[in-house]
Amino acid sequence: MDADMAAIEEKVNALREAIGAKPTTPQVPRRMRLPAELPRTDTRHGPASTTCRCGCGLKRIGEDVSEKLGYLLGVFTVERHIRGKWVCDQCETLTQAPVPAQVIDKGISTAGLLAQVLVAKFADRLPLYRQESVFARAGLALPRSTLGEWVGVCGLRLQPLVDALKVELLGKPVLHADETPVQMLKPGAGKL
Repeated sequence: MDADMAAIEEKVNALREAIGAKPTTPQVPRRMRLPAELPRTDTRHGPASTTCRCGCGLKRIGEDVSEKLGYLLGVFTVERHIRGKWVCDQCETLTQAPVPAQVIDKGISTAGLLAQVLVAKFADRLPLYRQESVFARAGLALPRSTLGEWVGVCGLRLQPLVDALKVELLGKPVLHADETPVQMLKPGAGKL
C-alpha cells in the first residue's frame, strides 16, 4: 500500500509540474480585421497643448490607432481614430488625448451602424440572422451574437429616453394608439 501511495504522489507531482510549466497567458479575444477596400476617414486627436505643465515642450513618441465600422447611406466605412502620444523629456510625463465617447466602449461599431441595425430590426422587421447575411455579402463577418449584444446595449443606453417619454405620455389626459393587427404566419397552418 505504501508503494502505491508513493507512486500516486509521484504522478501527482509530475502532473503539477507539467501544468505549472505552461505559461498562463490570458486569451485576448481576436477582433476581425476590417476589409481594406472599405473607404477610410482619419480623425486625429491630440493634446490641447504641446507644452508640459513643467514648462518644457512635449515630444511625439507614437500613436494609438482604433478603427470603427460605420454605415452611412448604404455604404460601409471605417473611421480611424488616431491618438498621438506625447512625452516630456524632463519630467517624463506621458500625455495623450482621451478616447472619444462611444455608445459601446471598446466596440468596433459607430453610432450610425448601431442605428442601422436597430432600424432594420425594429422598423423594417429584418431579423438579426438576415442582417448577418447582409453584412456577410458586404464582406463583413458580424455574427448574430454580436448583433444581439449591440441591440441589448443600445436598449440599456436608450432607457433614459424611454423613461422621459413614459413620464411625458402618462402626463397627458388622453392617449391614442393604432391597434391595427399585424398578420403573422401561423406555424403549421402554412397561411397568414
